[in-house]
Amino acid sequence: MFLKAFSCRVLASFPRRKPLCAQYAALGHPKRSYYNAGKPGCPGPGEAAHVRVVDLRSDTVTKPGPAMRQAMAQAEVGDDVMGEDPTVNELQKLAAEMFGVEASLFVPSGTMSNLIAVMVHCRERGDEMIVGDLSHMHIYEQGGSAQLAGVHATTVTTRPDGTFDLKQLESKIRHGYPDPHYPRTRLICVENTHNIQGGRVLPLPFLQEVRALADRYGLSVHMDGARVMNAAVALSVPPSSILQHMHTVSVCLSKGLGSPVGTMLAGPRDFISRAVRCRKAVGGGMRQAGVLAAAGKLSLLEMVGRLEDDHHNAKTFALALLDCEPSLFDVDMSAVETNILRFRIKDPALSPQEVCALMGQVGEGEEAALGQGVRVLMFPHYENSIRAVWHLGISPEDTQLAIKKMQFVAGQHLNSRT
Repeated sequence: MFLKAFSCRVLASFPRRKPLCAQYAALGHPKRSYYNAGKPGCPGPGEAAHVRVVDLRSDTVTKPGPAMRQAMAQAEVGDDVMGEDPTVNELQKLAAEMFGVEASLFVPSGTMSNLIAVMVHCRERGDEMIVGDLSHMHIYEQGGSAQLAGVHATTVTTRPDGTFDLKQLESKIRHGYPDPHYPRTRLICVENTHNIQGGRVLPLPFLQEVRALADRYGLSVHMDGARVMNAAVALSVPPSSILQHMHTVSVCLSKGLGSPVGTMLAGPRDFISRAVRCRKAVGGGMRQAGVLAAAGKLSLLEMVGRLEDDHHNAKTFALALLDCEPSLFDVDMSAVETNILRFRIKDPALSPQEVCALMGQVGEGEEAALGQGVRVLMFPHYENSIRAVWHLGISPEDTQLAIKKMQFVAGQHLNSRT
């Protein structure tokens, strides 16, 4: 009793902190270059207790469903660092067969998987890789290749479709090793689908040409294929048809495929044997990881086909933006290929940040107009655009609610200007 009373007095003595959203507002929360990966916004004034939230921030917000949780609970496990977890071994075998490669490795995250790939391909500190200037590896992975692996990166210009100019790529390859002035080029990295460019699918002829160029100069090609299963579904081909042009690939299970954790790093058997050592060095060696691998197995076996639903819902929303009255949004429908949508605001008086704020709160009169309060969470994104991402947590009904909310916001904006 004394301890309880003492604890209450101590806690009461601390100053009360403002809610997180109020803190951000007070501090003028800084904008980020590509998207603000913050928490969902605070409820608007007078917001109802029961509000439908449509979370389009990312396909990383998915949660495992009942079947996946049951598979995780029932998984056989062992020490994976010793190679003795049967469920992890089954997942690695399944992934290798599906990707058309010799072997694969279960890794905690896509960022770690890409880092390990760089460490294996670029075996000496001071080696160099070539990446797109808007690639995830270059923008979002904290420069881990330099920070942790001692590998230098040089960039080529990313085109709107996620590809890059092959002549420019060839011009970035270093020659004359062991000239003491320059790093040695070892690796070319591509990204499929391309995140920043709106989920674009890299064309198979482009991948074939990149591989031919790499072979000509004795280089390796790694694909950051976090969403390569989306690319395979969009092209109506097995993933092996895409990955035959790569030396190695990193494939996330924790995005549209719905696993809570995990990425598969895949490639030749000798590559994977070296990757096991690198995984251990960067702290990625997990023990009874079968509880996670069981979710990964379900992702590969049962969740790939449903990615088409996400693509369809994204296109439905994009078409509705074009039909919106007043005509407020600019969408390139030819660029809406998978589950990621980027669109722009035509009215210079309305910023992407303002649109996202309006979409993320319940506005005055909204419940009467829509029949309920709806919060649609999205991100201000690269080049003054907005990004929305569909995933297994977003149904066709959610998509229609998001469309109604966008039409409501557009109408309110028009009324405010008249």
